[in-house]
Amino acid sequence: MTHELSELSRWVAVGQAQGREIVVTADAAERDRLAERFGLVSVESLDASVVLEKDGMVVTATGRLQASIVQSCAISGEDLPAQIDEPLLFRFVPEGEASAPDEEIELDASDCDEITYSGDRFDVGEAVAQSLALAIDPFATGPEADRIRTEVGLEEPEKENPFAALKGLGT
Repeated sequence: MTHELSELSRWVAVGQAQGREIVVTADAAERDRLAERFGLVSVESLDASVVLEKDGMVVTATGRLQASIVQSCAISGEDLPAQIDEPLLFRFVPEGEASAPDEEIELDASDCDEITYSGDRFDVGEAVAQSLALAIDPFATGPEADRIRTEVGLEEPEKENPFAALKGLGT
């Protein structure tokens, strides 16, 4: 069986998951590949720790992700350092046991992400990588953002908006 490898693969056998603590620390090459994957200037550090609890073939992981990244300001493009410190909570479930895609389900704050796996092992590292991606603020702005907005006219969107003239036509 072949598995697609992520930039941060850490495979765990389901049979060895109970009570196990997994520590994921990305090395320089992994951080470079993650930065490229997520469109970041750099990933300076990435550390995560999860404790696994097994219930049959379902494994729940709880822990914490901490990372130091440099991203580009959404307005000026300047380098913008950011710290990420997020709790982690997800369940690894065998394919076929996850919720059906068209099934309506109710979620609350205690619900966690479900990640399907096939075979007898799952990738904790890829789950951590996906958690990093979700923690990145895609609209982060730096100290020069307001000045740049003013210089390029983003503070007055209706002034040069070609659709502003159509605004009152529908009434």
